[in-house]
Amino acid sequence: MKIGMCMFLWTTAVSKKHESLLRDIKATGFDGVEIPVFSGTPDDYTKLGELLDRIGLERTAVSAMGDPAMNLISADGGTRKVGIDYMRWAIDCSAALGAKTLSGPLHSTLGAFSGSGPTAAEKKRSVASQRAIGDHAGKKNVTIGLEALNRFECYLLNTMDDLSEHVDAIDRPHIKAMYDTFHANIEEADPIGAYTRNRRNIVHIHISENDRGVPGRGHIPWKETFSAIRKSGYDDWLTIEAFGRSLKDLAAATKVWRDFSESPEAVYRDGYKHIKSGWKRAGA
Repeated sequence: MKIGMCMFLWTTAVSKKHESLLRDIKATGFDGVEIPVFSGTPDDYTKLGELLDRIGLERTAVSAMGDPAMNLISADGGTRKVGIDYMRWAIDCSAALGAKTLSGPLHSTLGAFSGSGPTAAEKKRSVASQRAIGDHAGKKNVTIGLEALNRFECYLLNTMDDLSEHVDAIDRPHIKAMYDTFHANIEEADPIGAYTRNRRNIVHIHISENDRGVPGRGHIPWKETFSAIRKSGYDDWLTIEAFGRSLKDLAAATKVWRDFSESPEAVYRDGYKHIKSGWKRAGA
């Protein structure tokens, strides 16, 4: 098991100016960081990867698609092509970074709604888009971890059962699923069962408290969660995802209107201890 920290708490564009923060994250004990991919070139991410190598941090990547002009489930073929091209770019950047996984709600436009649930036609278009993306991801040795989001942030895929069924329909080895404790807490009647039933497709996990704050201070059933993850044989990333108000656009997208912790340091330092102790107890 590896413990990661998502950089969304501070920025959507990690650079050398974050070196002191990255070094403190490393000193805290983290194995790696999750790097947002929203802008730049593959060369930029190559340089960032070199910095992370010097610090001794491994990395994963995360992105999202908030622009309706690149909606992967649109009825308009040109719009879907823009989305596929964006994903190919994000995959290229992730590969240059040295990330083996690129996760997030990379199936539809974040925050865009049709006024009803997903249609069969939208699901069909999604399968076609994801197959094209998966073929490119395979060439770059990057695995996409599609994320089920709560109903207030997207409508295509809200539950792990629906997500896993969709991944099976896509049928590409580099298109898989991720599990997020925050979204599961909202959408799943049985968050633990939702993880266990769909373990076969899960390649990445976000550790996120019910209020998006410090893991361990809320009401997520952590004992049962860590036990289920460990018993399932999962031995990859447990990455803390938390949010604050420092980035206005991201705060608006994630509906963050107040601070959830006394400091960012409390999130990653206390969060790290929470994962370490929870994982240890789950194996006792």
